[in-house]
Amino acid sequence: MDPIATAQYGMLAASRRFEASAGRIAQMNVPAADVDLAGEIVEQITAKHAFSANAAVIRTAQDMAGDLLDIVA
Repeated sequence: MDPIATAQYGMLAASRRFEASAGRIAQMNVPAADVDLAGEIVEQITAKHAFSANAAVIRTAQDMAGDLLDIVA
């Protein structure tokens, strides 16, 4: 299991969640749209933290690979 590939997929999923939420918020002025603004804000905050967590996984995996190469060299 490749942690970097998994984290990249997680970043993509978080980005899509954020964009979908932003799209729903943009539809707030449409009379037929029933948008829960508080729920959408929570969704965006959650997506932002998920993106950041996955970015941290990538940084950590890269640091660990670098440290391993330093030990081997």
